[in-house]
This record gives sequence, C-alpha cells and structure tokens, in this order.
Amino acid sequence: MLVHAIPSNVSYDFGADVRDGLTCSGQKELPSKYLYDEVGSALFEVICRLPQYGLTRADERLLRRHADEIVDRLRGPVAVAELGSGSGKKTRWLLEALCRRQRTSYYPVEISRSALVMCERELSDIDSISIVGFEREYLDGLLEVASYRKSGQRLFVLFLGSTIGNFDRPAGVKFLSAVRSVLQPGDSLLLGADLEKSTAQLLEAYDDELGVTAAFNLNLLARTNRELGADFDLRQFAHLAKINPIARSVEMYLQSKQRQTVNIPAAEISVEFEEGETIWTESSHKYSAKEIVATAREGGFRCECQWIDQQWPFSENLLIAE
Repeated sequence: MLVHAIPSNVSYDFGADVRDGLTCSGQKELPSKYLYDEVGSALFEVICRLPQYGLTRADERLLRRHADEIVDRLRGPVAVAELGSGSGKKTRWLLEALCRRQRTSYYPVEISRSALVMCERELSDIDSISIVGFEREYLDGLLEVASYRKSGQRLFVLFLGSTIGNFDRPAGVKFLSAVRSVLQPGDSLLLGADLEKSTAQLLEAYDDELGVTAAFNLNLLARTNRELGADFDLRQFAHLAKINPIARSVEMYLQSKQRQTVNIPAAEISVEFEEGETIWTESSHKYSAKEIVATAREGGFRCECQWIDQQWPFSENLLIAE
C-alpha cells in the first residue's frame, strides 16, 4: 500500500522558495530538494549508473556485503523508515535480510511522488513486507512514521547515499540532532557518507563528459518554467561544478552566459542576471571516517559500527540513539 501525504500547498512553497533564493542578497540560490521532480529523479538514476560516479555503486556494495551483519546488530523488532528512498533499489538487500527475520513495515519518505511510485514497484515483491510511503519532507515524514510505532518496537532509520553531505557541517549536526529528537534510546540510524577523495575524481563525477549531470542541474530551471511559468532560456545557462577546498565540498551552480532578465510570474518576481553570475543549487561535503563518528556523537548518537568501501571511499555507519 502506498500513501501520499504531501501538503496541498507544495506549489506555493516552491514559488516562495524560488523567490527567496533568487532575491536574497549576495549569492543567488535554489534549494537542492527541488532538483528531484519526475524528470530530475529519472536523470539522477542515470547519473548513478555513470562510470565516473562511483558513489552509488560503493553504497550498494557495502549494503550487499554487510546487510546480514547490519541486521544482526539491531535489537528487538524494528520498523524501517528511509529518508529519501529514491527508487529503493539499494535498500532491497537490507529489507530482504530483515524480512528473513521478521515481518517488516517499511516507510519510505520522499518529496518526489515518482520516486515513491518507483520504490513501491521495486520492493513490493519482497516476502513479509508492508510498504507505506510518505510524500513529505524528511523530518515531517519521520514524525508521522514514529506515530505508527507499536509497543516494544524500535525504529531503524535509513539515510543512505551521501545526502548528509548536502548539509554543511554545522547543519549536518543540527539535522542529526533533529532526527535524534524523534527517536527513542536504542533506536538506530544507518548513515551513508561519502569520504574525501582527489579533486580530479570528484570533478569527473560531478561534471561528466556526457552532460547528464548538467541536464540534471538545468532541469531545475526547466521545472521552474513548467510549474511557475518562468521564462528561463536554458541555452543561456551552463552547469558549473567547483571544488571548495576549505569546506571540503563539491559545489554545483548554474551560470548565466549573458546579462539577462528572467520573469517568474507565480513567484511574482523578475530577476536580473549579470554575465557570469551564478545560482548555487547544491553542495556535497566530503568527510573523513573519524569525522563521521565525531559528528554522530555531537548529534546524540553512538557509532556502533562503520563499514568503508576502498574502491570508492565511502562509508556506512550504524548509529545508536543514546
């Protein structure tokens, strides 16, 4: 069963966020969560299969190899909540391992309706599973999942991929603390985090020669055109990926190729762009393995175990709420 529970004012929120981001002083920005509409989610699935983008394959290798060990470390009956499930493909190994032990309730939380549909289609054939999806923001969805908790049941929260890296470091701690506030002592969080690697490797991954990542980024402007009636000319913007060595992150921008004015009727604004001016759309921060343990501690968790992929440095971290 799949339940959609998105607030009815989502279009209004999109318009308000676009207006705030493009009229703020200094760096213009658009929230990265809006990259993942139906088109964006499909493009991201392609990115995950590119040879240059090894992150998803590293994530999948760790989950495939260690699913049974991860599940064996969980205590008591658990319900599974996944924040940002995507298509659910990489979650299959964990759910299959868990369903061999118990009947399992799985609650994917996504802001992309198409991703939830793909997730249900991908995982509904697993024996002994029930699926109830929430088309919500991470924390709103997690609060609803927590209300489904049965007596004596623990929550096992999944935050896979490298989504924690979309937050800067203080915001990452704040987010983990917010997740912890919903949980009870003994609940668990499986956190994926991308680790530091060479500049050349990162730029190949975030600015692929086929242009798929560029299309993914530019689709944010196309979405603004579709949903808010904007008149962005995508030919007059370029995808730009840069390394920020101080923040230890990869930053994605959309850069204006010329001086231009863009009208966005539903957001009630017209925006002036100078030639070379950028819109910041996403950052992906990279961690050291020890840093993840310390960050988890600051957020109210104890790191029970950490698994690291050596082929593409990436970590899965089983965190216990204290």
